[in-house]
Amino acid sequence: MEIGTEELPGGVTLRLTAPSDASALCAAYVENRDFLAPWEPRRPESFFTVEGQAERLDARMREFAEGRLVPWVLVSGGRIVGTITLTGITLGPFCSAYLGYWVAADHQKRGLATAAVQHVCRIARDRVGLHRIEATTLLHNTGSQRVLEKCGFEPIGTAPRYLHVDGQWRDHRMFQRILHDEDPRL
Repeated sequence: MEIGTEELPGGVTLRLTAPSDASALCAAYVENRDFLAPWEPRRPESFFTVEGQAERLDARMREFAEGRLVPWVLVSGGRIVGTITLTGITLGPFCSAYLGYWVAADHQKRGLATAAVQHVCRIARDRVGLHRIEATTLLHNTGSQRVLEKCGFEPIGTAPRYLHVDGQWRDHRMFQRILHDEDPRL
């Protein structure tokens, strides 16, 4: 699948993740470790190493090649300042995927998440062929909920004890965006 590079506000670039990003991703996760901790699953120490990121990227690139995942990074001044990923891509009559993203602490409140989600939704519809994208947030993550709502996602319910985040099973608010109502690609 052909997916190009997109320019976002403030000179930030949205591009596909590459195997050579291990060091930069490691630096981004180490720098944002405390900031991301309340919003993400607990990570093993190996996650915060270049080797750990290289292994993770290797697995993600295999999933990308198999059409099950599309991973992007947000890059500013040569530095990774966030990621956005479509996972669990299912085609056929479902044509759906899950969306996950984060933006570095020092790049918050600049519209980057909103711009990235908008671009990814367009790519998901036009290039991946998806009908629907689902995203979830912790109940108190109003910032992420605002991003999703600005990008056309609608709340569809609450999932009790949905995901193990920051050491506990946490309830999540569920959102979806219908991208089109055309027949699935055969």
